[in-house]
Amino acid sequence: MTPTQLRAYSAVVRCGSVKLAAAQLEVSESAVSLHIGQLRKELGDQLFSRTAHGLTFTPGGLRLASRATEMLGLQDITVLEVSAAGQGRRLLRVGASSLFAEHAAPGLIELFANRAADLDLELSVRNPGSFVESLLERSIDIAIGPPPTAPDLAVVCRPVMYYRVVVVVSPDHPLTGTQPAPRQLREQTWLLGPSAVADSGAIRTLVRRLGVPDERQQIFQSHAAALEEAKRGRGVAAALAFAVAPEVRKGHLVGVGGPHATLEDVWHSITLADPGTPSAAGELARFASTPRAIQAMMRGAGINKTRFRPSVHVTLWS
Repeated sequence: MTPTQLRAYSAVVRCGSVKLAAAQLEVSESAVSLHIGQLRKELGDQLFSRTAHGLTFTPGGLRLASRATEMLGLQDITVLEVSAAGQGRRLLRVGASSLFAEHAAPGLIELFANRAADLDLELSVRNPGSFVESLLERSIDIAIGPPPTAPDLAVVCRPVMYYRVVVVVSPDHPLTGTQPAPRQLREQTWLLGPSAVADSGAIRTLVRRLGVPDERQQIFQSHAAALEEAKRGRGVAAALAFAVAPEVRKGHLVGVGGPHATLEDVWHSITLADPGTPSAAGELARFASTPRAIQAMMRGAGINKTRFRPSVHVTLWS
């Protein structure tokens, strides 16, 4: 069983056909079929069959789909780790929810990275619903954000930081100085960041709890962009209380009162229960809940350009 065979099989699983997999891998269909045939022979399993509705996978084929992704992820990280180790450095890959990544991660990463001169950190924004899968695939070493919606023995969750989400508007907005009922909030135009469409998280929970219709929600590429629109009086925005506090103090934004316009939640660090989890991931999980780390997350300072190595991840399959 070779990495090339596993990549071919993973591509077939993602794309749903040998033809599309070959196009994605930029090889011939016969090459993909050859790799699949070799896997079938070695494993003694048909893996999948073609039907009128697409591919149907055997139980063994489904198990291989999961294992193949994990094995390929281990191969990729091993290459990175060997390269980094050869240069006397360690690499820690952090996956985070969009809200945490935008407002809290910079300060935490700066403070933690300064503790270890041999450590490089890579931050990627992930949908919280994919945290456990990303950890099992070894594409990240630690995740920070909302915890899994259901208990999972494969991971360890530690509370990191309690936070509060508030609703803010411009000073001249009709809701300023009021304590609106849920119906009034539902009728507003909501200016939201990417966390509103994630699988879980406080902002998504608040919007769903209020029953805000989809047509009343405008999603922006960042939470900061949504707040800028709120300053212009174009709607209401849900924001982290500590992140928006400076704008409230300056009078650029005003908090909406009442119990329906606020929600408290907690971010968690999530690591594999596997003893093979990188030690730096465990160190960060423990450090993130300390008073110094929480203060740094709320301060939101950036990290030196030469120390930070951001990356963009494209989800090929979920």
